[in-house]
Amino acid sequence: MPFVIGGGIDAAGSIWATILAGQPGFINSPDPYHLIIHRLPFVFDPLHASLVSGNNVALLGIEQTTRRRNRINSYIERTTDTSMIIAVKQSFGNCPKYIQARQVEHAPVEIKSKGYDATALNDLTRQIILRADTLFIATAHPVGASVMTASKGIDVSHRGGLPGFVCVDSGNTLIIPDYSGNRYFNTLGNIVLYPRAGILFTDFETDDLLYISADAEIIADGPELKSFAGAERLLLLRIRQVRHVTVSLPLRWSREVEFSPFLLK
Repeated sequence: MPFVIGGGIDAAGSIWATILAGQPGFINSPDPYHLIIHRLPFVFDPLHASLVSGNNVALLGIEQTTRRRNRINSYIERTTDTSMIIAVKQSFGNCPKYIQARQVEHAPVEIKSKGYDATALNDLTRQIILRADTLFIATAHPVGASVMTASKGIDVSHRGGLPGFVCVDSGNTLIIPDYSGNRYFNTLGNIVLYPRAGILFTDFETDDLLYISADAEIIADGPELKSFAGAERLLLLRIRQVRHVTVSLPLRWSREVEFSPFLLK
């Protein structure tokens, strides 16, 4: 695969979702309990200083052409100058619901990224969200959040919908519909215990990345649900931090997309 999605917590306790990319083969597994990722977060990544030895990390391998995906709860056993050795604690496959099928290829070109930080959306970042059909969401059950220490860790998951499925309520609030999924409730369960989340939008038109860290709230019933066809509940995200990084990955996404059949019906 040419990329993997990650999730982590920074030193301030904010959660972020992120992406690591490279030539296919940049991830390998020497045994059933470890992954080696031959890539470190680049300087504009919000988790640049946090994906270090001993810290928890979530991973999501997602193959968009086949709609296969697998989630991992893990920690970083050690790092080198160019790689991370990941110790796997939990791993499971997910159903293909709401994944849009599109091609992605590694593009070994010189990347000249720029990063912009803010505490609210602007017109440009708002448009990235409004045309998005895919996002990635990281949540956590950190140490001390509960006596259920056996399940502590970080999770990162996929959310998909037709373009415009994320509502930008204002410069500081997003509403994401939660459709019927695999019924594991990893994301929602974590939010109940630790009401924060990290969102990553990959702009398939410009190759920009939009990182958002937010306070999270679950809306289980009420009149708001009627505005989102098919939603069983809503995620309300109050933005704390925004980072917009321009043309930041050695990836090229196809402009053609095959929307999930679960969405079309």
